[in-house]
Amino acid sequence: MPILTRCVLFLALAPLIAFSQEKECRKIVISADSDYMPLQWYDGKHLTGASIEIATTALSALGAPYEVRYVGPFHRVLRSAQQGEIDMISSLKDTPERREYLTFTSIALFSNPIAVFVAKDRNFSYSGWNDLIGKKGGVTLGNQFGNGFDEFLRKNLQVESEQKAYMNFKKLELRRIDYLITGYYSGLAYLTASGQNDKFIALKPYVSESDNFIAMTKSSPCTKYLKSLNLELDNMRREGKLKLILEKYIASMPKGGN
Repeated sequence: MPILTRCVLFLALAPLIAFSQEKECRKIVISADSDYMPLQWYDGKHLTGASIEIATTALSALGAPYEVRYVGPFHRVLRSAQQGEIDMISSLKDTPERREYLTFTSIALFSNPIAVFVAKDRNFSYSGWNDLIGKKGGVTLGNQFGNGFDEFLRKNLQVESEQKAYMNFKKLELRRIDYLITGYYSGLAYLTASGQNDKFIALKPYVSESDNFIAMTKSSPCTKYLKSLNLELDNMRREGKLKLILEKYIASMPKGGN
């Protein structure tokens, strides 16, 4: 083939070659809500927690390269997934809004009950969602609760959003809000870690209780691992590893301090 022809052919194929390389899954970038103990949280240096260990253990078993990356509060994690800056969120609820840009594993990691937290000295009668109407509540940006409660909240409740759960607990203490809606486990973990179990209580029944899953961004070339990931998570579930990892992080939560 003449040199000129080869040069023209190379120039024509170069963009396609570059595009193919760009779409190659070099590593799976993992992130998560940085304020959701014991499932996942940022310890000042790294993202850690039960969901992070589950995701990295499964990917290691598959021989898939990965990086755990802290990107900030949960709403930034969701935006990073929408923009294709990360490939995986290690734990969150499966909702219709999130399905627009995320693909979820078929294996649930664990159940995640959502509770109403109140100050002990400002407790009120609570038997269900309707008892929150007329009161001022707090939620964390990016959180969704499932089982129809998100729609009920938008239609009937007055809530304020903050970037971190501790900000809402402070607002509870200062009587700026009447209640806080957040994960039952993460709320208790924060109160235990900050030595404030005597100030707040979680009301029953739960607002909702649904499963958390791993999700991958639909635009990521790393979704090729999704089928194998489901198989590995199923193995871990049947062997009891998912439960053991969660129990380990619940038991190891720091206690006391401010």
